[in-house]
Parts: sequence; C-alpha cells; structure tokens
Amino acid sequence: MGRELCALSTAAADVFSRADRVLGFPLSQLCFEGPRELLDDTANTQPAILTVSVAALQAMGERWREAAFVAGHSLGEFSALVAAGALTFEEALLLVRERGRLMKEAGQRSPGGMAAVIGLDAAAVEEACAQARQASGGYVGVANDNCPGQVVISGDETALQAGIEAAKEAGARRVARLAVSIAAHSPLMAEAAAAFQQVLESVTIRPPSTPFIANATASPLTAPEQIREALGRQLTSPVRWTESLRWMIDHGAARFIEIGPGEVLTGLLRRTDSAVEGLTTTMALQP
Repeated sequence: MGRELCALSTAAADVFSRADRVLGFPLSQLCFEGPRELLDDTANTQPAILTVSVAALQAMGERWREAAFVAGHSLGEFSALVAAGALTFEEALLLVRERGRLMKEAGQRSPGGMAAVIGLDAAAVEEACAQARQASGGYVGVANDNCPGQVVISGDETALQAGIEAAKEAGARRVARLAVSIAAHSPLMAEAAAAFQQVLESVTIRPPSTPFIANATASPLTAPEQIREALGRQLTSPVRWTESLRWMIDHGAARFIEIGPGEVLTGLLRRTDSAVEGLTTTMALQP
C-alpha cells in the first residue's frame, strides 16, 4: 500500500516519513509489509489511507492546482481539506487516528454492520430501511449514496438483516454485506461523534483555498466553523456523494481527478454522469 508511489516520487516518500514521525511508529512499514490484520484495524487503516492519499497528492505536484472544488468520500474529506490548505497533513493525521480509535470503540459498544445495495435508488433503499426499522425496532438507514443504483446501508445487526431482506423484496439486484463490524454514518456512532467533535474543537481549521464540498451538505463550505461541524456530523449522517458530484457538475466541473491509489470514485463518477472526464492518479501522473 503506497510502495509504488514512494518508488515513483521522493515527495510521496517524504509524506510517509512524516507520518512515521508524527505517529511515533512505522506506519510506512505497516503499509508496505503488513501484517494485513493489523493494517485492517480501523485505528491504523484511517491514518494509512490518509497518508497514501496525501502521498499521491504530493506526487502529482502542481497538476491539480487549478481545481475549482475539492471533495472526499467519508475519510477522504480529510485528504481534501489537506489539499485545500484547511488542515496540515500532520493535523489531519492525528485527527483521523483519533477518529479511527473512537469509531472502533463505538463499534465495540454498539455492534453493527453495513451492506451494499445494488440496483435500487436511494429513495427506494430508504423506504426499505424504514420498513425494517418498524419491523425490527432497531436502526438501519442509508449510510452512503454512492451513485445511482449503488447505496450502502448501516445499522445494528437485527435491523440491518431486516433491511437486507426488505431491499431484496423491493427488487435490489444484489445486496452484499461489507467486511466491517461497525455501523458507520449512522446513529450508532453518536458517542464517537460527540467525542470527535470535542477533538475537532482543539484543532485550528483554516479557510480552504478551494471550496470544499462536504458529505453532510453536498454543497460548498468555506467557513472553518461550518467545516468543523460537518466533520463531526459526518460520523452519524449519510455520505451524500451522488448529490455532491452532481452539484459540482452543475457548477461547471467537467474533469475530476481521483487522488489516491485506486479508481473506485472514478467508477462512481462514470455511473453518475458518463459525459464528464474522470482521471485516476495513475492517469494524471503519466507524461
């Protein structure tokens, strides 16, 4: 994870060195060599993903500087805020390390899970979740509206299973459990969100140099206090990714660059609007 970026760019390698110093343990070694089960601990996964994303950003140099907007999916919001200068990498790294720890503890106190629903729009999925909530007495709801026809639901175990069955009955083409043991972006994260909001109060957030499209609002935020509130609220509210993409497209965005090692968001973009251009970091780094 991130090894190829470091071989390609000294700027990317420097990001990993900075992460090791800030965290006080060799995150770079964990990313490059594992073990996988330790990397999959969300307290490590979150700073690892942020580090790889910022390493990719630094490897790109000036290629992205003319961006009209920045946005990130869930944890990716912190990478977006680093890109826009609202947070330093070091500040963001410590924040996501604590975010991961709090979410892990919340999952231990209030176990739950998540599932991807394919083939239904967000409104139909939410209707299925409402039926499941009524039938089970627990909570399940939309966690990520990723793109048309791909929605993730989140909730406690009993309600989640009821939601899966309700989605299938509503005509979902496929419903797949995700390999997580927490109910992210749901009320089950309320304690973690409250604690994380206090952590956010101790950090200086600067006005972003580029408008930041927040998951919680699907619209631009530029005031530090608005950003702080949205980052705390994000743990319990849905990731409104489809709306965020459409807002940016409606306001003139015709090319999107996915900063990071993968191409998941580029795929979501294509399914949201095939007329706009989507580039991965690998594509953008080509001469």
